[in-house]
Amino acid sequence: MILEAARAAAGSLFTPEFRGVFFKTLGLTLLALIALWFGLKELFDILALPWIDVLLPGLPGWAGWLGLLAAIVAGIGLALGLALLIGPVTAIVAGLFLDDVAEVVERTDYANDPPGRAVPAARAIILSLKFFGVIILGNIVALLLLLIPGVNIAAFFLVNGYLLGREFFEFAAMRFRPEVEAKALRRRHAGTVFLAGLVIAAFLAVPLLNLLTPLFAAAMMVHLHKMVSASDPEFSTSMAMRRAA
Repeated sequence: MILEAARAAAGSLFTPEFRGVFFKTLGLTLLALIALWFGLKELFDILALPWIDVLLPGLPGWAGWLGLLAAIVAGIGLALGLALLIGPVTAIVAGLFLDDVAEVVERTDYANDPPGRAVPAARAIILSLKFFGVIILGNIVALLLLLIPGVNIAAFFLVNGYLLGREFFEFAAMRFRPEVEAKALRRRHAGTVFLAGLVIAAFLAVPLLNLLTPLFAAAMMVHLHKMVSASDPEFSTSMAMRRAA
């Protein structure tokens, strides 16, 4: 089920139907990451550079390589910081374009099914901001665990797998269900949703490809929600009754 949903999502990323939302999602993700890069750099310049001048005053010419080393370390630190923020950025971008992605998937792959309803804009923004805060805290925990050998890589996948899986699945489900029911469905299939989140986290870990994470994750969870709903008599019945009403 999970691999089928992932394969269907990946296969649709570069199709003509996805072209419009593809460029919107990619463009906004790039702009957000560029803004974050400059923000992190400014923060580093404000907080770290004064201490370097205090600790290494009047650095002699022969020791100039220390300055180069410090610049390299700073660059690596900024890159790591930006990498940890890609997850939260994808959540915000997905909140803006999930309905666009879902509509394309539903129209092309589930043309015989009734379409979902867009999550109200105000509610979508509130949920995205709430999730942004949660995933920032989660990634701070993951950053601290990076210092523990053998735990660091697992921490990245576990934190992002759980949080991204939960967020994207509930967004997809809320096109067809009330928020309370969407959360209940996610909890009922928590293992499946978590494993799907690990697939998203793996996608997120691939440089350059991770810029498409919002598009891939949203499409994958639309497919997964359809599959989970079809396999769960209780929730598929409730959705059918709501459509009939």
